[in-house]
Amino acid sequence: MSVRARPTSPHLQIYRWTITMTMSIFHRATGIANYAGMALLAIWLVAAAADQEALNFVNLIYGSWFGQLVLFGFTWSLVHHMLGGLRHWVWDFAVMMEPGQRETMAWATIAASVVITLLIWTVFVWMA
Repeated sequence: MSVRARPTSPHLQIYRWTITMTMSIFHRATGIANYAGMALLAIWLVAAAADQEALNFVNLIYGSWFGQLVLFGFTWSLVHHMLGGLRHWVWDFAVMMEPGQRETMAWATIAASVVITLLIWTVFVWMA
């Protein structure tokens, strides 16, 4: 009995890169980023429960230009991950599954996540 070599899976150089592949990676990455962002929320809540001095220190860090950049990225991550989940939920109903429709939904997810994030920050942060 001879042993046959196992078939090999094609590697990334074989596939044509698509926006849906990129969105799959972004969805996973934003899921991981949301864990880190929740740690930021937990730190703020612990500081608020501790005392005013601890809360002022955390607010000073979060209010810096770097802290604001991180919080803006966390907001985008939450919105993008939510919209990606909604995109998959629509696909669960076998809707928008044609090639052109999939790409349109992927681009719409990116655009909507940026617009919604800017809207959230405009209304709740920059105008407050």
